[in-house]
Amino acid sequence: MIDDDEDVLLAAKMLLKKQNHQVLIEKNPNKIPFLLHNDTYDVILLDMNFSKDITSGKEGFYWLEQILGHEPNAVVIMITAFGDVEMAVKALKMGATDFVLKPWQNEKLIATINTAIKLKHSYLEVDKLKKAKEMLEEQISKPFGDIIGDSPAIKDVFTIIDKVAKTDANVLILGENGTGKELIARAIHQRSLRKDKSFVSVDMGAITETLFESELFGHKKGAFTDAREDRPGRFELANGGTLFLDEIGNLSMSLQSKLLSALQSREVTRVGANQALAVDIRLICATNMPLQKMVQEGTFRQDLLYRINTVELQVPPLSERMDDIPLLAKHYLNYYSKKYHKNVSTIAQEAMDKLKRYPWPGNIRELQHAIERAVIMTDSASLQESDFLFSRSMNNMTSTNDTLNLDEVEKTAIVKALSMHGGNISKAADELGLTRASLYRRMEKYGL
Repeated sequence: MIDDDEDVLLAAKMLLKKQNHQVLIEKNPNKIPFLLHNDTYDVILLDMNFSKDITSGKEGFYWLEQILGHEPNAVVIMITAFGDVEMAVKALKMGATDFVLKPWQNEKLIATINTAIKLKHSYLEVDKLKKAKEMLEEQISKPFGDIIGDSPAIKDVFTIIDKVAKTDANVLILGENGTGKELIARAIHQRSLRKDKSFVSVDMGAITETLFESELFGHKKGAFTDAREDRPGRFELANGGTLFLDEIGNLSMSLQSKLLSALQSREVTRVGANQALAVDIRLICATNMPLQKMVQEGTFRQDLLYRINTVELQVPPLSERMDDIPLLAKHYLNYYSKKYHKNVSTIAQEAMDKLKRYPWPGNIRELQHAIERAVIMTDSASLQESDFLFSRSMNNMTSTNDTLNLDEVEKTAIVKALSMHGGNISKAADELGLTRASLYRRMEKYGL
């Protein structure tokens, strides 16, 4: 409240504090710009006349214009002892919300302010809805907004997504770790006829043999020791929507049989229950493992492969879409700068060239982690070439092994990650872009 009469200010403050309003009072209107700059207000009560000109309201009109210029949605109630209809109409035309006369009736002033507060809150809600609408329109205009890239390789992926999304065909997404297979799955769901239903993601590599049926099919209370209540499985949760089974290549043969049975019958039976439940899902699976080769070796069921791969979608590694590195790097730079409250806004050209020369065996996830580490460690507003140290370890890896055999390279990377993190499996797995279960399997494979 701004008024040159201190008695009026104090009286209003005492009245409004009883209504649980936080009130700031000010005699000098010249402080209005400072006050607006340093805080926000639900309602501003503004006197029409100050000491220079006591009856015309010119000062009040001037400050009303200044307030609305700073905050167009400001809710301003004009106050004067010399009000008339003409002055009230002019104030309202200029953007004032209401107009009260001094001396006021307490009940009327309180009612006017409460109504003004509701109006302010409605302005805020409209503004929130407007921003949400803008974001939605931006997502519609950029249907693959979560998948960043403009290279021919990723555009081919967009084309396939467009073709398969509106069907109910089962999709198998193939690609290396860290290439964004789950983002692809979500993009398919978001453009499908099931987009208003659930998208349920399951990391098959993290589910143990003993918990497989409970996690996927659910259980009844008392079915086993820790079953303290009925619990739906992932199939039930995805009913009507999309079920995404990540790392499906990691399932044992016995679990593959159970999964195949559920997919064929489109029914699941909770552990401890007798009655089967029908489920309606769209199935999307993903893996970084060579399923066709595994079928030949007898480690993956051919009938399950036929069931899940109506359409195969190959996600290119980052090394095949190097043109997308600047876009990806800038995206993660902006994200982590905001997350860690750092004023890091650019990547020096030498640093960007270094990013484009690196082969990125960990793909987008490795690039993401590299940018995150650089943002955390830098004291500069621009990331420099020296902020990225991965090339030295890659050179060491190449010179030590002098081989391009993928198994040898993978084994070396695992050894280095374990050494770097003192044998900590979780940290090494994160460094490599793997789950703990996947890293354990690879360690067993290489005898580590």
